[in-house]
Amino acid sequence: MIRKFFYLSVFVMLYLPLYGDEGMWLPHLLKQMNEADMKERGLKLSADDIYSINNTSLKDGVLLFGGGCTGEVISGDGLLLTNHHCGYSSIQSHSSVQNDYLTTGYWAKNKSEELSCPNLTAMFIIRIEDVTQQVVSHLEAGMSESDREAKIKSITSVLEKKAIEGTHYGAMTRSFFYGNVFYMFVTETFLDVRLVGAPPSSIGKFGDETDNWVWPRQTGDFSLFRIYAGPDNKPAVFSKDNKPFKPRFHFKISLAGVQEGDFTMVFGFPGRTNEYLTSYGVALTYEQSNPARIKIRKTRLAIMDEGMHLSDSIRIAYTAKYATISNYYKKWQGEQLGLKKNNAVGKKSEQEKLFSEWVMKDAERKNKYGTLLPQFEMAYASLKPYIKTSDYIAETLFGIELVTFVSNYKAVVAHSTADSIDHQALKKATDRIAGSHLFFRNYHQPTDKKLCKAMLKIYFEDMDTAMYPAVHRTITKKYKGSVDAYVDDLYKKSWLLKQEKVKAFFAEYKPSDVKKITSDPAYVLYSSIADLQARIAGPLAVHNEEVLRLQRIYMMALQEMHIDRKFYPDANLTLRVAYGNVKGFAPRDGLVYKHYTTLDGVMEKADPLDEEFIVPEKLTELFNKKDYGRYGVNGVMPVAFIATNHTTGGNSGSPVINSRGELIGTNFDRVWEGTMSDIMYDPEICRNITLDIRYTLFIIDKFAGAGYLVDEMTLVQ
Repeated sequence: MIRKFFYLSVFVMLYLPLYGDEGMWLPHLLKQMNEADMKERGLKLSADDIYSINNTSLKDGVLLFGGGCTGEVISGDGLLLTNHHCGYSSIQSHSSVQNDYLTTGYWAKNKSEELSCPNLTAMFIIRIEDVTQQVVSHLEAGMSESDREAKIKSITSVLEKKAIEGTHYGAMTRSFFYGNVFYMFVTETFLDVRLVGAPPSSIGKFGDETDNWVWPRQTGDFSLFRIYAGPDNKPAVFSKDNKPFKPRFHFKISLAGVQEGDFTMVFGFPGRTNEYLTSYGVALTYEQSNPARIKIRKTRLAIMDEGMHLSDSIRIAYTAKYATISNYYKKWQGEQLGLKKNNAVGKKSEQEKLFSEWVMKDAERKNKYGTLLPQFEMAYASLKPYIKTSDYIAETLFGIELVTFVSNYKAVVAHSTADSIDHQALKKATDRIAGSHLFFRNYHQPTDKKLCKAMLKIYFEDMDTAMYPAVHRTITKKYKGSVDAYVDDLYKKSWLLKQEKVKAFFAEYKPSDVKKITSDPAYVLYSSIADLQARIAGPLAVHNEEVLRLQRIYMMALQEMHIDRKFYPDANLTLRVAYGNVKGFAPRDGLVYKHYTTLDGVMEKADPLDEEFIVPEKLTELFNKKDYGRYGVNGVMPVAFIATNHTTGGNSGSPVINSRGELIGTNFDRVWEGTMSDIMYDPEICRNITLDIRYTLFIIDKFAGAGYLVDEMTLVQ
């Protein structure tokens, strides 16, 4: 009896959600899946208020910002709020030594000063459709994964075309639960998005790398953009004649603030989670992939940091790239700590033990799932060396900017040597390289040269010789094994990264000139890496496909095992809702964190000798005078707060919403101790970090003097 009770307790602990905080829920399923629980937690809206295809709803104010962040519409004139770090590359693209908007910030005084951001888009979801039956009815049992994917692509392309016929909308179909369920997303994508305002980095990146993924946090991580549309209020390419977009919905902004225990909801586009991995998958991440990536990025960042301190121009050129690399470098470290503290591999093994016991109790289940876990073990053992090679190629060899840029020449070579030359496609490929002024503007060859030496050395030291690119033989024979000598000669002799020579070469390019590209040492290096990628691509795909096949069966089995459990699908950059409550946490013994931070904390951290913690003089003046306008509370200026919402990358910039559907903040991070939530959610320590909307408004209004932007918003007490 005691043993039975013990296993029941373990079963509940490992499989059944005890808290509503975990989960990234599909908005069109909230009514049947979550509405009752959300109302019990404090929600005052209906599921239809959040997502509706027949009436205006909150989803009409949420958008995918660029390729991987979220934004929200906060005015009837298409004003868009997102994170500073999401808008960072756009701010950087308009910055120079003369106009260093990263350092000083930027505020358009009127719409004519709003800056165009080429290639920046804002995508809304019009509706979500369940197309599972239309897809799976055409899939045959026993199909290979590649054949299955090809069939799915063929079916969904027809469904998508039919769904948007006669409209200006787009459509995309995504699989969920590892290919057991399919939903189609009908979208509207705006092409003219302009920079409106951004605080200086001393506010937008306050604490920078030291405070990244850390609580307590006082970073003013926001920026403002505006969506423009054609005369019919539909998407249009940039034109001076375009008008501010009139949205179907824009968020009202609450000045009431938050208290511990308040209901909160995050609406956005979370990027990638892997909550249903087996112990073998978690072990691969924890024991192999994360340690390798952390080690490599530490070296890359040190070299880039050294270069960035040489001059302001290099700092501006590399700051966005540095931030991108650094972000997950630190995240993976926190994830490792969380996985270790939670004994993630061990807990997954316990789940699998219970799963096996359930399987063996029924002959039919035993026949269907009896060999599933041993198959997983073998599949991961086969996959492991190829994942290592793939990780090292991505992090080291393609961490060299020379290699990534020269990869663009592949299309030129292919078109130049084709049996039938497509001259239009060839010109497009050459124009792409000849017009790479942004790359050269943000490129510092001495820094890249140091990176090249360091990355090649790490690769050759850590990888099995069977996984070496062919260029290693050249280094061994011609340069007596000296990577330094090889790299010095490479950067001296290659012309493929010399901007003026490249421009002149392609101005009069003929296919017969292709040998001048293929014989260049930089292209030879890239080509040897591409050949290595091609060599491992086959087995990597085969073993990945086997893991995916097994994971799809395992997912189906888990849902069969726990028929009463509400499963949420892993994040895949589709629109989701997460909900929870404002709550502090205790990450370690004897340490308890409050649920909020204030401007007092900014001043406590202020250090004029540390570039990460410099505080603008005007912000100090406002603090000393306690001049917070209508945004402060009893002489205190709130900055950020934490809650139990389940978020991940892609949720950056997401609206954080109160029980009445009003905007109370912008999601921008997670606490370091809880970053393992991409793999295993722990309700005790997993917290999302939100920039309090009152601090955003205070910076816009009182610090920047851009109150005219606040005037177009809808504020409520």
